[in-house]
Amino acid sequence: MRFGIVILPQFDWPDAARYWRGAEDLGFDHAWTYDHLSWRGLAGERWHATVPTLTAAATVTSRVGLGTFVTSPNFRHPVPFAKDLGTLDDIAGGRVLLGVGSGGTGFDAHVLGQAPLTPRERHARFVEFTEALDRLLRFEEPGSGGISFTGDWYTADAARMVGSPAQSTAQSPRMPLHVAANGPRGLAFTTRIADGWITTGPEVEDTEQWWASIRDLSSALDDACAAADRDPATLDRTLSLDAAERYSLASVDAFEDAVGRARELGFTDVVSHWPRRDGLYAGDESVLEEVAGRFAALRAAA
Repeated sequence: MRFGIVILPQFDWPDAARYWRGAEDLGFDHAWTYDHLSWRGLAGERWHATVPTLTAAATVTSRVGLGTFVTSPNFRHPVPFAKDLGTLDDIAGGRVLLGVGSGGTGFDAHVLGQAPLTPRERHARFVEFTEALDRLLRFEEPGSGGISFTGDWYTADAARMVGSPAQSTAQSPRMPLHVAANGPRGLAFTTRIADGWITTGPEVEDTEQWWASIRDLSSALDDACAAADRDPATLDRTLSLDAAERYSLASVDAFEDAVGRARELGFTDVVSHWPRRDGLYAGDESVLEEVAGRFAALRAAA
């Protein structure tokens, strides 16, 4: 089992550096931030940009993975974004994890004057966006003349990703790609393109109902893997523990219970949110520190 933490991009630098250093010092395997221009009830509060935040985080850490939780095509084009990601990964020494999703229907979806999309259109745009990133992040071969594609949503004419990916091996020719998906089409796409699956589960208030739905989603992913003739063991599975009604870091017992449930359902990774002083994800950092002190035992239990 690997453990991740989400650090909301609300803190001015260098105060924010404390959180990113803390994620590494506490032993987290990966640390993430939301990739939004603004977010729900926190829209009136401080909210910094994603790539600059992760770039700064890369300069004050050396081990912990750094990720987007999650990027969407709501306000991004794959060509400049791939260039940003490639540069970030170079600065981070090959530690970037790319989480991608289809994008919600909130602020990010209309801030640039976009027309509303149907769920089918959002999925089609997401597939095209992610396939473009998958291709761009492998970088072009020297002398190839760049990367070109024309789709319904995005076009590139000899886009340049000069150099080679910081995370390039025979098994993984680009940075790890983690797809957030819950529906049948999204799960099928995940099995075709992704290195990992991310889920927050559905928005339900009842905790037991939420865990039952997570069990069903995990089973549905197994079915999607079978249909795609893919070994489920080749796909990492990340669960956001705080999508349930109960905050995972409300207490040490709450965290250990959530981790145990996730492990039983076959998840390889879990993610919690750094405690905030009040409101959403309100909690005590002493719980975070105590939980981190038990990582070795929790990993061994896996």
